[in-house]
Amino acid sequence: MGRRKGQVVTDVLDEMRASTSDADSSAPASTSTASPSLDELAVQLMERARADGVQLVGPGGLLAGLTKTVLEAALEGELTEHLGYEPHDPAGDNCGNSRNGTRQKTVITDIGPITIDAPRDRNGSFEPVIVKKRQRRLTGVDQLVCSLAANGLTHGEISAHLAAVYGAQVSKETISRITDRVIEQMSEWQSRPLDRVYPVLFIDAIFVKIRDGQVANRPIYTAVGVTVDGERDVLGLWAGTGGEGAKYWLQVLTEIKNRGVADVCIVVCDGLSALPDAISATWPLAITQTCVIHLLRNSFRYASKRDWPAIAKGLKPIYTAPTEAAALERLADFASVWETKYPAIIRLWENAWAEFVPFLSFDAEIRTVIYSTNAIESLNARFRRATKARGHFPNEQAALKCLYLTLCGMDPTGAGRRRWITRWKAPLNAFTIAFEGRILPPPK
Repeated sequence: MGRRKGQVVTDVLDEMRASTSDADSSAPASTSTASPSLDELAVQLMERARADGVQLVGPGGLLAGLTKTVLEAALEGELTEHLGYEPHDPAGDNCGNSRNGTRQKTVITDIGPITIDAPRDRNGSFEPVIVKKRQRRLTGVDQLVCSLAANGLTHGEISAHLAAVYGAQVSKETISRITDRVIEQMSEWQSRPLDRVYPVLFIDAIFVKIRDGQVANRPIYTAVGVTVDGERDVLGLWAGTGGEGAKYWLQVLTEIKNRGVADVCIVVCDGLSALPDAISATWPLAITQTCVIHLLRNSFRYASKRDWPAIAKGLKPIYTAPTEAAALERLADFASVWETKYPAIIRLWENAWAEFVPFLSFDAEIRTVIYSTNAIESLNARFRRATKARGHFPNEQAALKCLYLTLCGMDPTGAGRRRWITRWKAPLNAFTIAFEGRILPPPK
């Protein structure tokens, strides 16, 4: 017949208590017997479990029994502290409150569901802390759910994962309520104070499907700043309406300024019209740099795919030119070859010229980090992977929650942060020289 869950743990603990008690009674008064160490206890537990054919994990396993024993002992200790006397202590007679048996409840833990006997008091005034009343999940389970959501799993996939790995039945509605707890944390993050100055600010938007009456593509605006210490700082996430527009970007940039950002040296963005005006209205000294990668992509839209390699080769001398004058000459050379076939490409570069050329006046260290929005594109790639798995969202808050959880799950080891700081050391030194007096360290 199989062992009752937790019986192995109980037997071993009882034997160790008995042996310790016998040793203490037979030992001289001047000596005392040391309590068994955790290592000794673990060895004895494993030996007894192996002898009785009890598995380490799974329902009825050793870890489940140990967790049950620990939780019940902790609850009993809390009740003792609440009542003020130990079990069976005569001091509890006629004290106005006493123990009132136990009640079974099943809680979901990191190792699966465990049924415990939760003690009760007669007055009903006992409020346990380790496993609260009506609590069905331990804290680690909530953290596990949020971690799985941050890695792009849908609520249905999380529910299936918990059932397959832990044998725990958790509904999609419960998982949604668990992840909803990050909304308050997200609101605090979205309104936190920011640094006074950012050498570079990358801004971009991605589109997600949100059901608002009917499913429609909605822009989610993202801003990533590079601090004076070379660290990446995601400033916020904003859900817009309709298509990406400079008018809404003005609201976003104004909010960023109101949160303490007094100056930005360079803002790197796509080629959205009227966006340079929104940037200059917010930070008059900021330089607007159009992303070269976006210009190249937009150029390819006007051309046949078979001409893309030749067009890319013809455009490269423009954005790698040493000066603006040299870039103009290379643009003229390109136009002489392609203007007849693709006049729209020439017009695209001429219209974006004022926002394209600023990076040509900087050293190579600065050029390499501001000629594209790659610093934010890697973030957008993670966002797209998370949103693609879900199809569409019921509302914009659900979309923002998904992206925030994705953001929280990025770079758990800190290796990406270290690479980012190393990469930005040389550019920040060049920024300090190019924008003398504006790159100031944050106050301590």
